[in-house]
Amino acid sequence: MQEASQRKGSRIVLALDFSYEVPQNRGRILVKAQSILKNVHPYICAVKINHHLVLPLGTFDGVQQLIEQIHRQGLLAIMDAKVNDIGATNQTIAQYYFSAGFDALIANPFIGWEEGLRPLFKVSQLLNRGMILLCYMSHKGANEGYGQTIIDPETGEKTLQYISFAKKAVKYCADGIVVGATCPQKILEVKHVVSGKVPIYSPGIGAQGGTAKEAVKAGADYIIVGREITMAADPTKAAEWLLDSIKGI
Repeated sequence: MQEASQRKGSRIVLALDFSYEVPQNRGRILVKAQSILKNVHPYICAVKINHHLVLPLGTFDGVQQLIEQIHRQGLLAIMDAKVNDIGATNQTIAQYYFSAGFDALIANPFIGWEEGLRPLFKVSQLLNRGMILLCYMSHKGANEGYGQTIIDPETGEKTLQYISFAKKAVKYCADGIVVGATCPQKILEVKHVVSGKVPIYSPGIGAQGGTAKEAVKAGADYIIVGREITMAADPTKAAEWLLDSIKGI
């Protein structure tokens, strides 16, 4: 990621998100995704793909075509699977997505380490791929889970769930951690916990109310931007404007 970011002169991760299309029109989604990638790749360093693009296009069909295009353009491909199951299932999920060409997966640390995250990290390390953990999501209801107060099982002290997840990301040597751009103060707090050992990815720019500039100022290493670019009248200009807005910060 660092190499791609430096080479491209960008810390923008494009979330290739689109609204629902009836199954008969799914071919149109692929064409649109390919077109946007072709036009905005000079302004981004990676692409994040979510379930709602995999579902209509297929992991080893349209999505694999997109991954090949992403790699040809010198970018990395992140699968936002939010993996959240038992270890055996998680391992199989990871193997399929990595076989399709993804460079990293996003997983939910709520599942714990033993028979949860551990198989994911094992597969990613064997294949030299990345694991990114959720820490605090960008939607309003995130506080109900990621923001709850818990008792640290090791110290017996009260702490916040997202602070606990930030500490675990360091402990597990995660390749990234997700903190919503809608909560700049939480980015600051997590930045202090990870102390530069784990890069911070911040989604929620634009449509959800977060701003790229505030996220970067708070300590985000990469910003994840979806609808602000994909739904723009001119995605190229939108990406260029976003890049210009955070240069020099």
